[in-house]
Amino acid sequence: MKKIGNTLGGAVALAMAATCALAEDIVVGVPNWPTANATANILKLAIEQNLGLDVELQSGTNPIFFEGMDQGSVHVHPEVWMPNQQNLHDTFVTEKGSVAMNSNKVQGFTSVCVPTGFAEENGISSIEDLTNPDIAALFDTNGDGRGEIWIGAAGWASTTIERIRAKSIGYDQVLDLEEMDETIAYAKLANAIKAGEPWVGQCYGPHYIFALHDLTTLKETPHDPERWNIIQPTDDPNWLENSNADVAWPASTLHVFYAKSLESDFPQAAAMLANMSLDADTLSLMAFEVAVNKKNVEVFAAEWIEANEDRVLSWFAD
Repeated sequence: MKKIGNTLGGAVALAMAATCALAEDIVVGVPNWPTANATANILKLAIEQNLGLDVELQSGTNPIFFEGMDQGSVHVHPEVWMPNQQNLHDTFVTEKGSVAMNSNKVQGFTSVCVPTGFAEENGISSIEDLTNPDIAALFDTNGDGRGEIWIGAAGWASTTIERIRAKSIGYDQVLDLEEMDETIAYAKLANAIKAGEPWVGQCYGPHYIFALHDLTTLKETPHDPERWNIIQPTDDPNWLENSNADVAWPASTLHVFYAKSLESDFPQAAAMLANMSLDADTLSLMAFEVAVNKKNVEVFAAEWIEANEDRVLSWFAD
């Protein structure tokens, strides 16, 4: 791939040579879902190849990454879902001013899905149907008399919100709310579809899952900000009882966030992070290759950058 560094002036090149002597100039967080993993690896290679900086990848959770960007131990979060992380945005972007948000967004959504065949066979079309004890019992897979619904992975802000929604809409009274890693949950989904058995759970996009399976997104009352009061556990010990969300999710957007300190420490990297943009189709493809086709994420990132040279170079343009 052609390197943007080939066009840098001599003074800048000397400055870069000095910074290259430092190990791990930039730390990029790697959340535990496929699109973010792929994006993190693409950012790592793009920055290393074009700016000559050393980039480290570090696994963790949203709160850890935001604290790290505030304190200087982490510099980039490759995929922040809004409004899921609104409380972290408000704390570190608005109040502290230590973190910046890339304004180039990818449109996303979050909802609850059921395999289409099972939904049609049992007349399930809306999320309110889940409050019906007879319908909820259809999702009983362990024989205890109560159905189960996957609400997300531990540590996801959306998992907390799905717990609030379950309480607000009322299906927590008849369904057990399960938290588990996404790969396990979607493996159970695949097995359920193959066997013609029930499954219900959180779904979101962009995501490869919709290319693999025919899923029905349950109908919901349209989003109403007046009925969407989300409090995270980090903000209130009584977050669940003091929250309410009995309507559909607002439209989601995905953004890169980065430490403001990069603007002074590595201004070209900061400019690149502010410029970069992806789209929903690209993210879905990334997830499919990494999660379904099991391609090594480092290999995929290198191949993607090579195939999208002009697009990557545009991120570094002034």
